[in-house]
Amino acid sequence: MAPKEPKRLLADRLQGTSLYLVGMMGSGKSTVGRYLAQRLGYQFFDTDQVIEQVTGQGIPEIFAHQGEAAFRELETQVLADLCRYPRLVVATGGGIVQRSTNWGYLQHGVVVWLDVDLAVLAQRLRPDDDSRPLLNTPDPQATIADILAKRQRFYAQADVHVRIEEAVAVTMVADWVEAQVMRRLKDPEMHQRADSFPAGSPESFYP
Repeated sequence: MAPKEPKRLLADRLQGTSLYLVGMMGSGKSTVGRYLAQRLGYQFFDTDQVIEQVTGQGIPEIFAHQGEAAFRELETQVLADLCRYPRLVVATGGGIVQRSTNWGYLQHGVVVWLDVDLAVLAQRLRPDDDSRPLLNTPDPQATIADILAKRQRFYAQADVHVRIEEAVAVTMVADWVEAQVMRRLKDPEMHQRADSFPAGSPESFYP
């Protein structure tokens, strides 16, 4: 019998446990997350996209009309719904780690920090990108550095830390994530978090 591919080995080892990707805006969570979900046979969700679907508003509109606090509350509500289901890869908003409540939901799965070098982030994030309201400042690059400095200790609570120091292909980042998650799951201190899930799919909430 032929040996299993690494992606199938990881899927078997996960036993339905979801993956939650955290990290700065521009770190590639959505791109990597979609690719990982496809490889693992999981469903993919992006919390920002879910919020936009549910509210019928773009993220900049929510920030402008309701404020950041309202947006953060929506993030928590979405995360609380998604964490009830197995076999997901979830790309989270960059600031989701700063709410302690959210960690109770994130820890239903394996939390992966995509730690992208500041110089790479600066290259990826365009100053004229209206979809990122937090960068609507006179000096976006300094803002990125300031936000990262404030969030770093929260990101560091993740189960898995994947350091990305240069621009690389999504396939390579996915390989790194899978290898690190596999290594982490072999650690006897890593709790099995896929205990009990309701029947059904989060698609019933978020088509």
